[in-house]
Amino acid sequence: MKIYTKTGDKGLTSLIGGTRVPKFHLRIESYGTVDELNSYVGMIRDQDIAEHDKELLKQVQDRLFTIGSSLASDPEKSKMVIPDLHLADIELLEQEMDAMNERLPELRHFILPGGNNAISFCHIARCVCRRAERLAVHLANESSVDEKVIIYLNRLSDYLFTLGRKIGNEQKIPENQWIPRV
Repeated sequence: MKIYTKTGDKGLTSLIGGTRVPKFHLRIESYGTVDELNSYVGMIRDQDIAEHDKELLKQVQDRLFTIGSSLASDPEKSKMVIPDLHLADIELLEQEMDAMNERLPELRHFILPGGNNAISFCHIARCVCRRAERLAVHLANESSVDEKVIIYLNRLSDYLFTLGRKIGNEQKIPENQWIPRV
């Protein structure tokens, strides 16, 4: 099987279900941004972080593929069975954040991104996740989007922020607090 098909050479691509759309279509932007997010999550996993976090991030990457499949499907024409998100996927992120927050100092300031590569990648992934969420919300205003997709992306951005704090705390890296000039 060749990796290239030449079917996109004129700026169109196919959704699951066969519908051809321009590569700038909002649905393409949505799942493309989720794919970008998945790559950043992979970069976090490649860092020197706790094995538990690596395992959870692998689950996150799987759920992001699920989300990408959902966003890549034409809700009007696709007959393909797509894996779906479960409320338990969202609850897992919430439980993980609750557990991390029990061991972290109280958050009293905004945190500037940075500290080391792992923390910075968490912040980059958080920002890409927020963009993916905004695009999914925009798409939901025009077409069918599973509401769990938007909720999951919302929780995931919070999880990535909290994970960055946890990594810094475990590695004894002080948080880069934003102290505004007055």
